[in-house]
Amino acid sequence: MPITSIHKDPEALTLTVVADFAAPLQRLWDAYADPRQLERFWGPPSYPATFTRHDMLPGGRSAYAMVGPEGEVSRGYWEFLDVKAPYSFEVRDGFCHPDGTPNTEMPSMRMVFSFEATGSGSRVTTTTYFNTVEELAQLVEMGMEEGMRQAMGQIDGVLEDLRSFAADLPAAAQVLSDTTVRVSRVIRGSVEQVWSAHHDPTLLTQWLLGPDGWSMPTCEVASEVGQVYRYVWQQDDGGTSFGSTGELLEVSAPHRAVTTERMYGDGIPEDAPSTVNELTLTPVDGGTLLSLLITYPDATTRDIVLGTGMVDGMETSYARLEGVLAG
Repeated sequence: MPITSIHKDPEALTLTVVADFAAPLQRLWDAYADPRQLERFWGPPSYPATFTRHDMLPGGRSAYAMVGPEGEVSRGYWEFLDVKAPYSFEVRDGFCHPDGTPNTEMPSMRMVFSFEATGSGSRVTTTTYFNTVEELAQLVEMGMEEGMRQAMGQIDGVLEDLRSFAADLPAAAQVLSDTTVRVSRVIRGSVEQVWSAHHDPTLLTQWLLGPDGWSMPTCEVASEVGQVYRYVWQQDDGGTSFGSTGELLEVSAPHRAVTTERMYGDGIPEDAPSTVNELTLTPVDGGTLLSLLITYPDATTRDIVLGTGMVDGMETSYARLEGVLAG
């Protein structure tokens, strides 16, 4: 069991949990920075979590849902108040409604996660600050302490699983719900480099091409909220062409961008549905974790798009992107 101490201080309104691991500091930090890893332990085994958003930067936000054995759902959020990688981050943690809005009928709390190297590995100290003694007692009574014991007892397995999150793995898709899919890949390069490669037309036209044999004659980038982007791809032999267009909904350079996307062109129905794409870039060991959360209108559309070989095409582009950055 990694937890070495739990201390409740009603006078200071805090609950402090200390856990030690036989893993390097950066490896432990990455387990919290990478939503694929975090959701494998943020929640007891009987209430596994799924993170649909995880912006680990000051002002960023996370959203997650824990599903119980009978299908009951508990939703929560983090608002990142401070991040000092790989040593600490601070969040406002609370419950939320299905639409993501905070549930003000439930208490929220401030949590500080502090990381340090030790002689045998690394340590994380989680200090939760409550607003009142009553809120501390309420959440402890709800099982917060035991839940943390069970949840953190799963971290060792995540830390030992180096291969599932290695930098040399191809892009992979996770189906998170009937309408959402997360595509993830570690790109060898800094966050700033990967961001620039997604927003500089001279770079985009070198890598965002999918399979060999295509070029990108049109590359109009949106840089401000409300602007429209437009990309067009053309087969080198002058055959098929198609494009994508959409609006920039949110941007927080160089970490997060949210856009709509609608495909058009040869072989694509005029009423093809649009998606919402949330791009998040997070620094991790080996490069930058690229997470793309795609929201489809329904499960049927999701399955049709995944069945086209979309992820394989994305991997070809991402591999090409690494070559561009290396050059």
